Amino acid sequence: MYLLGLSLVLLALKYLEIGPVAAWSWWVVLSPFAATAAWWAWADATGYTKRKAMEKMEQRKKDRINRHKEALGIQPRKPR
Repeated sequence: MYLLGLSLVLLALKYLEIGPVAAWSWWVVLSPFAATAAWWAWADATGYTKRKAMEKMEQRKKDRINRHKEALGIQPRKPR
């Protein structure tokens, strides 16, 4: 996501001809878009995106269970 933000900032700077980016080649300015696409392709192909989503769901589940236990007056288990 950071690469996409960098890409958009560089594109805006080049288009508006601001600072030293105005003198750069369009290839240099557009290369972060290619890097972003490569990153997303790699993340999807290796399962990185799905694994992170599952970890986030598991953490939300644990937090919800702990909140309910605290509401019932039961001490949640400490991580081992």
